[in-house]
Amino acid sequence: MFLQRLLKPTQPLFTQTRILAKSFSSPARSLASNSNASSPTSSSPYARDDFTWAAPTEADQQSYPVEEVFRSGMRHHHLCNTAFPIAHQKTTRPYRVKRLRDQQALKETLYGAFGHLKEMGLYAHVPFCQNICQFCEYTVVDPKVGRERDTHTVYFDALMDELKMYRELLDTKRKRLVGFDIGGGTPSMADNSHIERVMREVEQSFDVDWNNLEVSIETTPKIAAANPEKIAGYYRMGIRRISMGVQTTDFRQAIELNRADANQGADYLQRAVDNVRAAGFDSFNLDLMYGFPLSAREREGRANPWARTVQDAIDLGPEHITLYRMRYKGTKMAHLSGRVDLEQVNRQEGEARSILSAGGFHGWPGKNTYSRVEGNSGCSDYLDLRVRRAVPYVGIGLGAQSFSHHTLQYNLGAVTKGLEQYVRSCELGRFPIQDLYHLPRDTAIAKMCSVSFYYGGICLQSFKDAFGISLHERFPAEVEFVKRHGLMEETNDQRLQMTMLGKQCFSGVVSLFYSPSVKEHVMQLAGGEQFVEDPISALQAGRVPFRAQPRAEQPSSARRRRRRMPSTSADAASTTSTTSTASTTSITTAEAPLSQAALDAGVKIPRTRSSSQELVFNLPNSAPTVSAAIQP
Repeated sequence: MFLQRLLKPTQPLFTQTRILAKSFSSPARSLASNSNASSPTSSSPYARDDFTWAAPTEADQQSYPVEEVFRSGMRHHHLCNTAFPIAHQKTTRPYRVKRLRDQQALKETLYGAFGHLKEMGLYAHVPFCQNICQFCEYTVVDPKVGRERDTHTVYFDALMDELKMYRELLDTKRKRLVGFDIGGGTPSMADNSHIERVMREVEQSFDVDWNNLEVSIETTPKIAAANPEKIAGYYRMGIRRISMGVQTTDFRQAIELNRADANQGADYLQRAVDNVRAAGFDSFNLDLMYGFPLSAREREGRANPWARTVQDAIDLGPEHITLYRMRYKGTKMAHLSGRVDLEQVNRQEGEARSILSAGGFHGWPGKNTYSRVEGNSGCSDYLDLRVRRAVPYVGIGLGAQSFSHHTLQYNLGAVTKGLEQYVRSCELGRFPIQDLYHLPRDTAIAKMCSVSFYYGGICLQSFKDAFGISLHERFPAEVEFVKRHGLMEETNDQRLQMTMLGKQCFSGVVSLFYSPSVKEHVMQLAGGEQFVEDPISALQAGRVPFRAQPRAEQPSSARRRRRRMPSTSADAASTTSTTSTASTTSITTAEAPLSQAALDAGVKIPRTRSSSQELVFNLPNSAPTVSAAIQP
């Protein structure tokens, strides 16, 4: 059926009027059929009637004071985010399923986790990029290897072999596919024939209703501008959402970040957008990134490329814009994380939110994606159902992640980023799994909650459906804490959702819902950002708890060593000595209480410099004026 439709290029695979499953206002899809027990009538040799969560280790049976967990999460805000688990060798390794030659235990665990499901999501990873960006944390192969067409053919052969293995083990043809993303990497680096093959194989492997499933794919400005026929081909295949990674329109910074995809100016970006629109897409997302070290011009208030980037993105006219905070762990910029404090991150996020709101883009507090389409999450079906409804998903491809309510797994290549083991495993008919963790309930809960915070909150009914216990029962002290301090609130649509204040304390809030072993690890970590005032005391007094302590200036030898490290625009633009974040960039809130109204009004921007070296926030008339002083 898919191939027959491909032979009629003027006839789209999807109809133009589709019922989107991701509407905020529409009733939630029922997940009652995805029960937590394997079907007793299954004839699979891998079915186990007693399949349930793994027994927790002693470390995962402990409890810790809510206040201390919150403090440690705030201190380590570069680490505590939606990425979970943390320190998996220590916290999650005990739950690893043994990798034996016959893969019997692995197949039994996979079947126990996914075999009973009536619906699920699918992600296909394409690990090729023209260059590896300085900020990249994902599984991408060496570009010299990834640019070869023969490499692509071998890889997609392996990808199809892996999909067939899941089809045979889980009988996926009897499962409804409710979300499907093709990501990377840069999947648009591959020839369209490979993407067509993926689409055809997915249709043969699942119960698919293309009219009610929005398939999403990723591209870059460079490819979209230079290859209009490739973009049009996606639409003819039936792909209806496309996401383009812009990251920054500060083109000098883009070059320094090894981001050659956006270094030819605004006209280059506009050509990419024109080609996306000409292809027929009306669900178009732009990705932007913030939280990079500030340049000298930014620190002195003479430039604001982040605000310019957000406005440039709005002017390009997408339906959706997604903001990604820079995550330094595992990137080529990891050594620069200390130059970015929590105040900067929150200021940039708040500034972007204000600009987006003025441009007609809206999203829940704490949510990364903003949309100008009423009632639309702005995200793909795959991501929306994964985040909001905890729908289990399988990831295929190099280093891909899969998650069920009982398991978490990573494919071969997640560590090495090499193709050899993955391809060889698929050729041998073996599941190319690097690590499969059969989780205890609390660790599965922590993963689900961490992912849910991509939307800034947790769906209460989905939590109970997945784990057989309410969020209030599992986290009574944590829920009471976040509600008492105004960090989260219960909404009419049965969510525990961040407030604007909660978003500014994101790392502290999300860490409250980690598994016990991860909480312990974070609490024991040395370093992190130190604050002038205890975060709990600041919350109790109505102040925003992220005023950083000035750090001692580094010795000149350390500064010279740092200059030799890979640079970003922040390094290249400054000829002065490199000092600590707080002494050069920290902008701190005044001691006066900061009201929720002020937070909602966007107190962080715009700014003017007074003669006394104060930064004065220019606020709407309805909000109180708050001043902040640069630390000496």
